[in-house]
Amino acid sequence: MPLLGVPSFAELIIIFGVIFLLFGAKKLPELGGAIGESIKNFKKGLKDDDTSKQLSDTSASNKKPTDTQQDSDKHNPPTA
Repeated sequence: MPLLGVPSFAELIIIFGVIFLLFGAKKLPELGGAIGESIKNFKKGLKDDDTSKQLSDTSASNKKPTDTQQDSDKHNPPTA
C-alpha cells in the first residue's frame, strides 16, 4: 500500500484543472482573494490574542500592593 504524501506534478495539474472547470476563470481570482483575506485575518487574530495575553500577564505582575498591605509591611518588617 503506497504512502499518502505530496501529490506529484501530474496530480496537481489534474486537481487545478478540475477546480478551474468547477469555478471558472472569473471566480478563481475572487476565490484566491477570499482565501488570502481569511488567512490574513486568522494571523491577525492569533497576534491579537498573544498580545492581549502578554498584556494581562504583565499587568498582573505590575500590580501595586493595596494600602492595607503597605501599612502592615511598615509595622511588621520582614524577618530573615
